Amino acid sequence: MRDRQFETVRFQLSEMKHHYGAGVHLLSDPYLLSILARLCSAETTQPLINELVQSIYSSLLRTVVAHEFPTQNVSMATRMSAVHPVEGVYEGPVIDPETPVVSVNLARAGTYPSHLCYTALNYFMNPLKVRQDHISIARTTDQDEKVTGTRVSGHKIGGMTDNAIVLFPDPMGATGSTLVEAVDIYKKSHGKAMKYVALHCIVTPEYLKKMKSKHPDVIVYAVRLDRGLSAPEILKFTPGQHWDQERGLNEKHYIVPGGGGFGEIMNNAYV
Repeated sequence: MRDRQFETVRFQLSEMKHHYGAGVHLLSDPYLLSILARLCSAETTQPLINELVQSIYSSLLRTVVAHEFPTQNVSMATRMSAVHPVEGVYEGPVIDPETPVVSVNLARAGTYPSHLCYTALNYFMNPLKVRQDHISIARTTDQDEKVTGTRVSGHKIGGMTDNAIVLFPDPMGATGSTLVEAVDIYKKSHGKAMKYVALHCIVTPEYLKKMKSKHPDVIVYAVRLDRGLSAPEILKFTPGQHWDQERGLNEKHYIVPGGGGFGEIMNNAYV
């Protein structure tokens, strides 16, 4: 007989209060904030950088899967079923392993996070329905090093995304130009996904504004919101309450307080 405790299993998401609208999840997690603070420190170098990224994305993926992925009820014999044929059977919910999932590598900052998510997904999902796509994309800048857009130099997309959950594990949500372009690619020619979910270490108010404008259906998860260039009186208000006066990007469109260019520090390549 099925245990009644499994009749209703809900994952309780711990998140910050804000006024950015539905589909934006700013996690309230002291552990992740601590790991991220260490990652963003100028004293932190490789190999610790990638180890910290791994810790963050392991937790981020767990949160996203628990909150966004469909579940199903199963009846599975445990090792104890050999001596307890009836009682030694687990009857309860699991993540539906047949859900198609795509993890998108937005090179270069997103390469390692996407690899981490792709690898982890294969352990509990049907590996035949999990894939990793690759988009070589970079932001373009003007003579003042301000972001003017993005440039896609190539991509390897393994098929359609109909009824799939498409993940974008990209550490920094700065201007939003990269993710807007990436989502455009999928929506224009690769079917209708069940969900588009972005997994970030840090996002800015500017990023959230662009995503809400261009792709309001994209679900955003972030460990931290950075709006450090906002006026002191604005920082006293709940995030998003004075959205038009919040700033997290400097004149070169880097995040403040931020952590520098993650594509640079993760690859030890400062170009």
